[in-house]
Amino acid sequence: MKLENSRRDFIKKTTIAGAALTTIPSLALGKANFRDKEILKLGLIGVGLRGTNHLRNVLLRDDVEVTAICDIDQARINLSIDAIAKAGKPKPKVFGSNEYDYRNLLEMTDVDAVIISTPWLWHARMAKESMIAGKYTGLEVSAANTLEECWDLVNVHEKTGIHLMILENVNYRRDVLAVLNMVKQNVFGELVHFRCGYQHDLRFVKLNDGKTAYGKGVEFGEKGISESKWRTQHSVLRNADVYPTHGVGPIATMCNINRGNRFSSITSNASKSIGLHNYIVKHGGEKHPNAKVKFKQGDVITSTIETAMGETIIVTHDCNLPRPYSLGFRVQGANGLWEVDGNRIYIEGKSEPHKWDSADKWLAQYDHPLWKKYGEHAMGAGHGGMDFFVINAFVESAKQNITPPLDVYDAAAWSAITPLSEISIENNGEPQDFPDFTRGLWVKRKPYNWNKDTY
Repeated sequence: MKLENSRRDFIKKTTIAGAALTTIPSLALGKANFRDKEILKLGLIGVGLRGTNHLRNVLLRDDVEVTAICDIDQARINLSIDAIAKAGKPKPKVFGSNEYDYRNLLEMTDVDAVIISTPWLWHARMAKESMIAGKYTGLEVSAANTLEECWDLVNVHEKTGIHLMILENVNYRRDVLAVLNMVKQNVFGELVHFRCGYQHDLRFVKLNDGKTAYGKGVEFGEKGISESKWRTQHSVLRNADVYPTHGVGPIATMCNINRGNRFSSITSNASKSIGLHNYIVKHGGEKHPNAKVKFKQGDVITSTIETAMGETIIVTHDCNLPRPYSLGFRVQGANGLWEVDGNRIYIEGKSEPHKWDSADKWLAQYDHPLWKKYGEHAMGAGHGGMDFFVINAFVESAKQNITPPLDVYDAAAWSAITPLSEISIENNGEPQDFPDFTRGLWVKRKPYNWNKDTY
């Protein structure tokens, strides 16, 4: 109860502060039929593990009313209805009779905004229809699967004027924001090189109660549980970095992608694929039907991105082999570097020559204003508190109908890594040019002001 009350106090404070925000860079003005809402009427499309996490966070807010939910899994609907009832909130309208019932949710007049947390193949199509319906749209990662879908998101936003925010929670991680603060204060000097990625053993699955089920990942598709119903199929059919944004999102913000800088080209390579096959044989036996499946995705996908300003970014996808979790961050400039693995920093003239400093004192010194002011209220919100901040940014942006800090151009550029890496791998690492989703306006767009303590 104390935690819930402190979060509600936080919401009231940030609502007041949000009203005084300066203009945020935009390429299109919003045309939605709402502005400066005191209560945001929200619809949730997809209430699986990720969607119910968002639900729990918005239920703690007094300025959000969940008016509709949609999911084709009745068990997830039941869990969501129970959570809403326990929070003392009105029962929402429920959709989920078929895969396209979300369209009826989008027709509701008492839905101002939606959060989409469905399997990847539905992200872009649902987001496009949401914007066409005039709903301020929050979209889980990745935003798109193909270059065509990336362009569709941009084109629909520019045609309708309706905003889309990519809900990349890692951009709000405490150490990431502290390092961003160091970047903005020029601690590392002129930036040169970055590393990042998604390195996470995902051979197991998560159950409805959120617990890990080791060995259950042997089954996928119709027999699968939770994400294994749909996610593993991507490894069967695609050889690409299918999940780049957790790593590249924070790095893109640090080097001002789409705001004075842009991704220019990418080269990608894939290792052999043995991880999922070995896992199936180990837990299901050599005679298990899935032991015969040929997985197309290499176990380790390595991509190198070049930017217009001359930085390089190495992005790694490593999800099918045994390993501890890491996003593998490295930020390197003329004056020094930070590496998340090893929790270490070296700054020339500040650190002992040729010896690493523990990152702890640096991260504490440059702790971001958001975390210094509200960190205690965010804990317990999911993923170390960063889920609370990403949802707060979405809600406050939607209430005012302004461009979000992580906008549709970010969604397109970051998600384009998937199809471009796929093409590069197919062509033996041949470089691929990134589309300029801003149509040249990256040159004059100003970086988002990440040093404020509101969003």
